[in-house]
Amino acid sequence: MTSVQQLIQADSAGWRKRDCITLFDVSIPQFRSVLEVADGLKALDLQRQPGVEWQYPRTLAMIFEKPSLRTRVSFEASMAHLRGHAINLSAQEIGLGTREPIPDVACVLSKWVDIISARVFSHSSVAGLAEFATVPVINALSDDEHPIQAFADLMTLRERKGALGNNLKLTYVGDGNNVLHALLLACTKMGVNISAACPPGYLPWERYVAEARRIGKETGASVEIISDPKIAVRDADAIYTDVWASMGQEAEQQKRARIFAPYQINENLLACAKPDCLVLHCLPAHRGDEISEAMMTRHSETIYEEAENRLHTQKALMLLMIGL
Repeated sequence: MTSVQQLIQADSAGWRKRDCITLFDVSIPQFRSVLEVADGLKALDLQRQPGVEWQYPRTLAMIFEKPSLRTRVSFEASMAHLRGHAINLSAQEIGLGTREPIPDVACVLSKWVDIISARVFSHSSVAGLAEFATVPVINALSDDEHPIQAFADLMTLRERKGALGNNLKLTYVGDGNNVLHALLLACTKMGVNISAACPPGYLPWERYVAEARRIGKETGASVEIISDPKIAVRDADAIYTDVWASMGQEAEQQKRARIFAPYQINENLLACAKPDCLVLHCLPAHRGDEISEAMMTRHSETIYEEAENRLHTQKALMLLMIGL
């Protein structure tokens, strides 16, 4: 048995039959176990050593109300690596809550598959699936939160900057959206100081800020929400951004472009951070909007590795959820 398998067996009891709907419900040891197992899985991949796989085939049902390159491919590749199988289910095929009630979808899928992932508009949809499913459910993005992205983000930060803790500061610049909500909880759980610069009227939800501050009192992580991006990035080890208009907000694109223009990650903003500051982006990137062409090009290696780490953290999460 490999060291990675031993780690999965040791830590999976804390995850077994648990969902990953919101980071509110993920404990600090659980979050850390995902990163540790992901590190081991990535090392095996890089060394071209035999990977970890399930003792018998498992099946993942992937529900997509919102399309995604990274989410679909990383989950399908994860299942292939683990000798499992992924089934892609589009919004037209299911019609969550319209063509068929969510409880029926959850109960029927639970009879056929071992895990369900759902990338949805309304958080209540993925929460409803978790309520009625008898197999683990993963939030692959909702309008409230993007928890699986946060695992990859913190893995990347640790790879590039070393042990996570209060010596590190991550600054998010832009819209106070679902990505920031997940980062607030993820950073504070891992003891990373987090600062966010958002325009007035586009702040993160207060319940996420309050919970992050509560966690920070336990881990020593600080939480700062301000409007001035140049102040927010002072002493930052990493600056993170996301698109200014998320899927479903296309009608606001021009308005948001005017409001968010001072929040672009560019040479001038990066000059206010540490000289070796990382740039992170969950992708897709709109070059020339939230990040300049030059910054995207200069930091593409880190950003693409951040995307790669979705593969390793999602494999780790699923292995911990249902064991070997």
